Formats: sequence, C-alpha cells, structure tokens
Amino acid sequence: MSDVPARIADDVVRWRRRIHRHPELGFAEIETSGLVEAELRRAGLEVRRVAGTGLCTTLTGASPGLVVALRADMDALPIAEQTELPFASEIPGAMHACGHDAHTAMLLGAAVWLASERSELHGSIKFFFQPAEEGPGGAKPMIDAGVMADPAVDAVAMIHVWPTLSAGSIGINSGPATASCDDFDIVVRGTGGHGGYPHAAIDTIPIAAEIVGALQRIASREVDPLDAVVVSIGTIEGGYRRNVIADETRLSGTVRTLDERVRATMPERIERIVAGICAAHRARHEVDFTTGYPSVFNDPSLASHIRDVARRVAGSDRVVDLPRPTMGAEDFSYFAQAAPGCMIRLGSASPSDQRPASLHSPHFLLDESTLPVGTALLRALAHDLPRNGHAWRRRSA
Repeated sequence: MSDVPARIADDVVRWRRRIHRHPELGFAEIETSGLVEAELRRAGLEVRRVAGTGLCTTLTGASPGLVVALRADMDALPIAEQTELPFASEIPGAMHACGHDAHTAMLLGAAVWLASERSELHGSIKFFFQPAEEGPGGAKPMIDAGVMADPAVDAVAMIHVWPTLSAGSIGINSGPATASCDDFDIVVRGTGGHGGYPHAAIDTIPIAAEIVGALQRIASREVDPLDAVVVSIGTIEGGYRRNVIADETRLSGTVRTLDERVRATMPERIERIVAGICAAHRARHEVDFTTGYPSVFNDPSLASHIRDVARRVAGSDRVVDLPRPTMGAEDFSYFAQAAPGCMIRLGSASPSDQRPASLHSPHFLLDESTLPVGTALLRALAHDLPRNGHAWRRRSA
C-alpha cells in the first residue's frame, strides 16, 4: 500500500517546488489554491470554495463507512528565504518556512491517487486545503462554512513536517500535541524628558525592561513546574533618540500553555504584574489580551490506530511514539475540537544534516525523500479509517 506510483511521486515534487517558488501569505493563497483546484477537478473531483481561498472536496467510496477528513494548510510566512535552493522563493519577503508547501502537495497527491481508487474505498473522505494557518487563522472560518458537516466528520487528521525527525520517520503522541497560543500587547506611558534630567521624567524603557523580567517569573514562581507555560516578549518599541527619555514604550508577546485551566489564569496574572510595576514607578499602562488558537488534542484511540497504519506504511522502525507535545501552536486544534483528531509529525531532516534549521527559519530545508511517505500515509488513512472505525472507536468506549 505504501508504494507511490511514479507519476504521483513526480507530481508531488513538482507541485511542492512550484508552490515553494511562489509563496503566498494567509488568505492570499490565490495561485496556490488555483493550482490545487485545477488538479482536483482534473482528477474528477468536485471542489467547493470556502473561507476565501480555502478548498473542500469530498470523495465518496463504493462501500459504506465513516466520514474522515484530511487537512493541509497552504499559506507561507513573511520571511525572506536564505536557502539558495534552485526553486527558492521568488516573492520578496515571503517563504514556505513551515513546510505548508509540502503539506499541500502531499494531500493533493493523495487526493488524486485516491480518486482513481473510488471503487475500493469505504465511507467518505473530505479533503481540506486551508488558508491562513500562520494567522489570522483559516480553520475556524472553514468550520463556520460547514466543512465538518453534511456529512458530519467522524475523525480528522493532518500531517506536519518536522525537522527534528529524520526524513521519512513518523512521530505521533497521544493527548495534547501542541500548546495554545494567546497574544498580548502592553503600553507603558510615562513622562518624556531630557536624558540628562531623568528625575524630571517617568522613563518607560526601564519600566518595560522590568516588566519583561517579571513576566518570565510567572513560569518559574507562579505556575506548578509540572504545568508547562511559556511567556515570550516578541517586540519592544520605545524612544526617539539617545538623549531623550521615552514617554511611551510598547511590548507585544505570546503566552503558550498545555492546560486550559492554566491558560484561563494568564490574563489576570499579566495584568496584575504590569499594573503593579507601573504603579510602583508612577507610570500608566494598558494591557490588551487576545485569545488565539487552543491546544491540539490528539484523541488517544485515534492516535493509537494511526500509529498502526503508519507502521504498515513506513515500517515499525520508522514510527516513533513521541513522549511529549510541542509548545508551537496549530489552528488544526479547531478541527480536533469538532471531531476526534490527530496531528501527525513527519520527519523532514536530511540524514546528513547534523543541525537542521527549525521551522520558521529562513534557512529551513526539507528533504524531499519524505514526500512519498507522507503521501502514502494519507492515502492509507483514507483507505483504513472509514472502514475500521469500529476498531479505534471501541478503544475509547
């Protein structure tokens, strides 16, 4: 079942390189979705446009079974590529630094392959090509457009390439798979003045610096060490020139947790710390907290069954039972809240690369030998999950 036909394998590489060369940011995936739609229609599939640039198509098999959805994200990141690949990004300031080009190409390859096997399939397979995973989020708009209904989805799965695993290996964990990710913005307001007379001003830059340090102590001194939380400050903006005291400094950052109970406490903690520090230094403040993606939860029963399928595709020695989640975030979480879900990590690092660049790096590289493995796994899941739903459903009963 794991041998990918040469024509499919070649197309997947070709599609991936074309998408990589022309990266598009969230909700602007016009060329990418156009390519996907044209290939799906060429394979005889009907395509529905949803959430702007999103696509949904359903393949119904000849035999009864469950409804399973497979999802790929299509958007790139606002990063200037520095890989020197022959098919590197031709769009200034945009790059597929998170592997969504590969996700799209693999799912497209599986869909085209499966379209020729309709008579062998059970149930229905829905293929979701999602925009804007990197922000502001395309999963929820697709769900709001009804992709998880009519017919209702019984299970949903996705693949994400992973540079800490060697190319062609597959990693799956049960339970929380990613962290939630919420955003916050802080404004510190004081009184500007001359750099030579700080006593006559309220300097917002050292106040902001104190806030940065204090927020880090939420993880080390306020939250149970066994409950993961990461507070990161991504930007600090303040000041006019070297001899002028800044009357305003702005900070922005993210909060990531694995536990919804801890997550719910974070707005109060941040507000309290910022308010206390600003009051101590006679400054004023504003805190704006924006709720983002929830944590992806891998249904244990579904994850266990997918491991079995993955072993048949890649071999038992290439399937890893991951011991812990990642603190990155994924809006696949919304799909996994609507139905039992599983996020699968597919190794993308070349065996010769001792220090592979991380996701979201301008140097991120993907070993294309992993593409047939991902394509074959998606196709195998489409054959197996609708037919054998009784097996993984019974495990969680």
